Amino acid sequence: MRKLALSDEILLKIDKPARYIGGEVNAVVKDADSVDIRFAMCFPDVYEIGMSHLGIQILYDMFNRRKDTWCERVYSPWPDLNQIMKDDKLPLFALESQDNIRDFDFLGITIQYEMCYTNILQVLDLSQIPMLSKDRTERDPIVIGGGPCTYNPEPLADFFDLFYIGDGETVYDELLDIYKHNKKAGGTRKDFLRQAAKVEGIYVPSFYHVTYKEDGTIHTFEPNINDVPDHIEKQIAMDLPNTPYPEKPIVPFIKATQDRVVLEIQRGCIRGCRFCQAGMLYRPLRERTCDELIEMARTMLDNTGHEEISLSSLSSSDYRDLFELVSRLIDLCNERGVNISLPSLRIDAFSLDVMSKVQDIKKSSLTFAPEAGSQRMRDVINKGLTEDEILSGAKKAFEGGWNKVKLYFMLGLPTETEEDIKGIAWLCQEIAERYYEIPKEQRNGKCQITASSSFFVPKPFTPFQWAPMNTKDQFLDKAKTVKSEVRSQVNQKSIRYHYHEADVTLLEGILARGDRRLSPVILKAYRKGSLFDSWTEWFKPEYWNEAFKECGIDPDFYSVRERDTDEILPWDFINIGVSKEFMIREWKNAKEGKITPNCRMRCSGCGARNYGGGVCYEG
Repeated sequence: MRKLALSDEILLKIDKPARYIGGEVNAVVKDADSVDIRFAMCFPDVYEIGMSHLGIQILYDMFNRRKDTWCERVYSPWPDLNQIMKDDKLPLFALESQDNIRDFDFLGITIQYEMCYTNILQVLDLSQIPMLSKDRTERDPIVIGGGPCTYNPEPLADFFDLFYIGDGETVYDELLDIYKHNKKAGGTRKDFLRQAAKVEGIYVPSFYHVTYKEDGTIHTFEPNINDVPDHIEKQIAMDLPNTPYPEKPIVPFIKATQDRVVLEIQRGCIRGCRFCQAGMLYRPLRERTCDELIEMARTMLDNTGHEEISLSSLSSSDYRDLFELVSRLIDLCNERGVNISLPSLRIDAFSLDVMSKVQDIKKSSLTFAPEAGSQRMRDVINKGLTEDEILSGAKKAFEGGWNKVKLYFMLGLPTETEEDIKGIAWLCQEIAERYYEIPKEQRNGKCQITASSSFFVPKPFTPFQWAPMNTKDQFLDKAKTVKSEVRSQVNQKSIRYHYHEADVTLLEGILARGDRRLSPVILKAYRKGSLFDSWTEWFKPEYWNEAFKECGIDPDFYSVRERDTDEILPWDFINIGVSKEFMIREWKNAKEGKITPNCRMRCSGCGARNYGGGVCYEG
């Protein structure tokens, strides 16, 4: 029986000790002395969130297929254990071996959202790894960052040795081979980083220098050593069927956020919503075949015992063979008593037909994202969804037996007017009316419409990357306007309205478009006590406000300021395939309320054709 890093006494003191003991079904255990590379893969949030992340499962499986590598997992300790570890100076450990993270060759951290930045420092701190990359020695692991937030890595530049930009299935093997050979040759940490910087998609921030103008904008961004590229090219896996995918996903001991088999049906999106970073980053669309997906589903269900399977993509309705896939999955799942989950569907007749095949209409609710209340605003954001489609889709759903609908909106979008804001309440009222148009004897109970609005955050590599954010007061005033308007509607009893925290949104926007001058702010906020900032009960905005003030940084410079399109942006050194010219064109179209057709209707010349394949018809 393996020895746990935490004593029984500590495990009995903390919430959900199963987060830290490892030994789950399908976890990979190897002999540490028989491998050349030990890789600790980290999701900087609590276990239940991290275990639901498909990207880590894919890389975990891919790395462990190598005989020379053992990949293990580590997550952020919850605040109760965090305090015990700090008080008792206990080092953070990997779940599989319970060995100290500092003894590994790599610490790979997936960076999925900006509000986990202080958790990254927690992981480094508890691992007893110097938080600043410049302070690390040959004794310390290479700290590497991946995931969507690496498309603007600059706020984290001081903490990471390197960043991996793009799909993990592309150049990781090359990177690990370089490390292995450098290690055997007696090379130093810096020798490895210099070699790694020549691998496409790898960014070593210490090899680049930034200067600033008097107004605070970037003047120059350039290498400070020879033989490293001026620009970093995003890496993309075009041939999905021939990329690794976990046949034996790890099954957690406790309920995870998504406790099910996840079937990735495609990557990328054809829609071109102007607020959506993922839709731009992961172009072009790449699909898996129906036969491949059915075989993957069968294998993973056999190897996990999960009772639910979920389709993963940015827009499942756009998968060409969705109806065939769902039909075949129903046959597979019915014989096993397995449920099917279909997220990311559009509110149209086709999607509703598909959904009606798999859902118990008496128990489920439909979830749709109109994003904006008015048609004008939906055109601005290029949602590609008309009011007629929304209302007819809702009516068809109600006629099919559904009576619960969840609607997601955004407030604070560029060019937004009071009429657009009130339109959220009006649209909810229109949807409720469609329900009550159905004869009473045919209705399925009372209509329940739950509308929620997040606040808009302009993200890098979107046409809205130049847009100003609202202030906290502006966000809250707009939410109150919606709430008041909902109360004035005829069917107000059928409508519930919620909105997100404005403080959290504002900080997310600052970090999303920040530069490397924010690294000291993040460090200072962490030292003050910031941790689990995405969790309402733990978020302390006063720590961040103090950190900005003490570092002499004006947060408004990164949030409410509109950028000029000729300004050098902190992420301009990264090439994602979608051109800046296209983004500027889309920013102009947004201001004019012009719609850009989706990729299957007409190519708009975004630049993604350089990757080949997908549904890209450019040229």
